[in-house]
Amino acid sequence: MEKIVSLTKRRGFIFQSSELYGGINGAWDYGPVGTLLKRNVKDAWWRAMVQDREDIVGLEAAILMHPMVWKASGHVDGFSDPMIDCRTCKKRFRADDLDGAICGQKPSKKPGKGGQDFCGGDLTEPRSFNLMFETALGPLSDTSAKCFLRPETAQGIFVNFANVVQSSRVKLPFGIAQIGKSFRNEINPRNFTFRSREFEQMEMEFFCVPGTDDAWFEKWVQTRWEWYGQLGLKKDRLRLRPHEKLAHYSKATTDIEYLFPFGWGELEGIANRTDFDLRQHQRGVRTLPAWQKEGGELTGLPLADEEAEYHKGKLSYFDDEKKQRYIPYVIEPAAGADRATLAFLCDAYDEDGAPDANGKVETRVVLRLHPRLAPVKAAVLPLLRKDGHPERAEALYKDLRKRWMVEYDESAAIGKRYRRQDEIGTPLCITIDHQTLTDGTVTVRARDSMTQQRIPESQVASYLQDLIGLP
Repeated sequence: MEKIVSLTKRRGFIFQSSELYGGINGAWDYGPVGTLLKRNVKDAWWRAMVQDREDIVGLEAAILMHPMVWKASGHVDGFSDPMIDCRTCKKRFRADDLDGAICGQKPSKKPGKGGQDFCGGDLTEPRSFNLMFETALGPLSDTSAKCFLRPETAQGIFVNFANVVQSSRVKLPFGIAQIGKSFRNEINPRNFTFRSREFEQMEMEFFCVPGTDDAWFEKWVQTRWEWYGQLGLKKDRLRLRPHEKLAHYSKATTDIEYLFPFGWGELEGIANRTDFDLRQHQRGVRTLPAWQKEGGELTGLPLADEEAEYHKGKLSYFDDEKKQRYIPYVIEPAAGADRATLAFLCDAYDEDGAPDANGKVETRVVLRLHPRLAPVKAAVLPLLRKDGHPERAEALYKDLRKRWMVEYDESAAIGKRYRRQDEIGTPLCITIDHQTLTDGTVTVRARDSMTQQRIPESQVASYLQDLIGLP
């Protein structure tokens, strides 16, 4: 993991947020190359979930939402972790996850799970810690102005359910997909970008007829499992983990986990959320007058009449074929863009041997990323910085960059330029040399095998297109 973290900084994938001032824990900045990689991950998800399907539409909801959204969803009352403080070193830990937690001042004395030691300092009693970040709308910071940074993107989809149904031609079953930032005040951010306080989610809520939800749940588990393999993640580093203990809103949940260098970690959770969220927001709408009367105090939500919810609620659905109204059930595949990006980085990282300019074999670091995810699709390299090589190379580079992210590099020896591209996962290096000027062919070098072949310069674009596999 240390090698991967070092590579991400050296090659411009990921930087510590506010590093100039010593950094801030749980927040990360994506550099020039990392921005491209993460965007490609999100684009691949969007294509699979929206563009290639006829039953899913997109949404981009605001980060700031009415505080009653989070009261109705249960986040105000229940979105918390048990927290303990160490009086010795002043560090804070999750009480339900002390495995590997070490007191910063006092040697550990108690063995934890798996033979590890955990915090042996002077610990406080566990107490609840809400993970939502609070802020205020407007110039006043009283209770009526209290607002939250969203801890998930899903609620923006639920409260827009009626808007999408009324403005689109969607009919059940259908889904609403969204990619966006979320914020959680994690007690103990760790493992690089895996667990952070600011992160990006790729979520889809699939609305279906009650009674068909079990079949849709199994289908979405299989569909999402296959997506990671199609983009290159090794199957022996992936597993499905059904939940034994379910969240209050869930009928069934299965996680897709990846074996990171630090252990198994969740990439995506697929949950059968039943009709919980839509039903809760219908109750929340009915409670809104009381909330306004109380000056913004987030009081409890009384149970609404079940019959009224089905037949009068704004979030119910009228089925034209069955001539009945009901609240749909929801299947939610929720993935982390940052976690998926980290998984693809870890899975692609490799070291092998490559000869240097003198024929001596040296260690080569290479990212064997799927061509669709590679930040840079090809690098155009003039062999020399003279004799017409740069001019011919720049012409090819400008033509290719109209369709793909490509780089032009004429600095250093050709071997060093190859190594630079290997470290950021560039699938192809295209070299312009003396022969190019005479017969119009170029040398194409493959990243993974390091083999080279000559092809006509006019065929480079189609060659690259076939490699990537998408228009």
